[in-house]
Amino acid sequence: MLVCFFRYNSVLYFTQDIFSNATHYLTRSAIGVCNRSFGTHAMLTPAEPRIFGQPTPETHPHLMKPGELTPGIAALEYELRRAKLMDRLSENSVVISLGYRMRYMSNKVFYPFHQNTDFFYLCGFNEPDSAIVLEKNNSRRGYKMTMFVPPKNRCLEMWEGPRTGVLGAIDFFGADEAMESARFNSKIKDIIKNYKDVYIDLPPRTNILSTDNIQKSIGRNSVKPLSRIIQDLRLTKSDSEIALMRKDGEITGKAFIQTMKFTKPGLSEHDLYAKIDFECRIRGAQSLAYVPVVAGGINALTMHYVRNDMPLRNGDLVLLDAGGEYYGYASDVTRTWPVNGKFTQPQKELYEAVLNVNRRCIKLCTEAEGISLNGIHEISVELMKEELLNIGFDLSEGDIDRVLYPHHVGHYLGLDVHDTPYVDRSRRLSSGMVITIEPGLYVPPNYAYPERYHGMGIRIEDNVVVGATDPIVLSSTAPKEIVDIEFCMSNS
Repeated sequence: MLVCFFRYNSVLYFTQDIFSNATHYLTRSAIGVCNRSFGTHAMLTPAEPRIFGQPTPETHPHLMKPGELTPGIAALEYELRRAKLMDRLSENSVVISLGYRMRYMSNKVFYPFHQNTDFFYLCGFNEPDSAIVLEKNNSRRGYKMTMFVPPKNRCLEMWEGPRTGVLGAIDFFGADEAMESARFNSKIKDIIKNYKDVYIDLPPRTNILSTDNIQKSIGRNSVKPLSRIIQDLRLTKSDSEIALMRKDGEITGKAFIQTMKFTKPGLSEHDLYAKIDFECRIRGAQSLAYVPVVAGGINALTMHYVRNDMPLRNGDLVLLDAGGEYYGYASDVTRTWPVNGKFTQPQKELYEAVLNVNRRCIKLCTEAEGISLNGIHEISVELMKEELLNIGFDLSEGDIDRVLYPHHVGHYLGLDVHDTPYVDRSRRLSSGMVITIEPGLYVPPNYAYPERYHGMGIRIEDNVVVGATDPIVLSSTAPKEIVDIEFCMSNS
């Protein structure tokens, strides 16, 4: 008896063939091809549709185009990323990249899963308890790719949702070989013994690797860090990545507009948290990229204030630092505006000081300038000093960089909010990098500074693509000019 799959009117069917001399040809790439015809539909039983643990062009055509492995990113681009990585390694090398486990808030209450971004960059696989092994060789591809993934399990999938499984890792993700995750610790011993250099990040963070097993299997002298090499590749974004980040910036900017319009005295910081979260998600973001800062009044003097539980008072400013995450890519935007919709004169003066520095630093974000993020920061400190002297500050040594403007002007941005942390900010900027520009001023109630500015915290943060001669501001939709903010809030 032979079970035969085939398509009829775009529906996949199966039937049991009772004819022993029937000849059928079934292949992995064309499952469902059968050369037998039937005169009736009565004996045809629809087979289950093939499902995966994440969107595919077939299951989610409203999100993905043919040829894409993840929304907006083609399978070919992932292939090129791996090829570039392997080209940088010596012969007789193997790469082991590890996905994260599911993490839990408390017993059986899980956090939304977020993949290890280095792992995701290489293969796009977005399920927990997974790993990818790349063995450098002389094949046309240049390496052998083995994936370790959770197996299909009808019982578990009924509770937890579909899995891609071993066959899906081969057919959709392009693995040369795939195995169940449970085999990783035993199989990896056989793989790494054949190689001189093992590129892996130890100690592992939350992933499927057993530390004891791997350390017994690998000589310490052969282990080399992997993340630094991957992050060097991640630093320069492709056109597809920039397109996703541009969309993310638009989503976040429109969310800021609606949140500004929503703001009024009597609401709480938590209300604005809920509003920005909703407005990002309703426009297509999967989540916020990080816990937002919603800081009313003097709370804005705390850089990473995330309690977000105080009322918004008439006459105060509110600082909101938030960004959506769009198919893995983060935005990171900050705007500051008056709770009642109108800047006071002192608020205008301090705000314009920060805005002037923001504008001038963005103009520096080009390859032609030959400057680094550290270089831009040094300039921003001098610019901030000029602005403060112009509005009456009497500054002593250390006032700006230790008290009034104590943070860096920016950081790299991409799959992580603080992207590519191993890449030093002394690296000269080049086309395709994406960075933040975020000068700020935070005036404590200290009589060393003019009293009219006491308790004000102002930060203006934009996301910028470094261009050859002109920068591209991804967050331009979010209002930052005083006239635009006040107009926006008066038309709620």
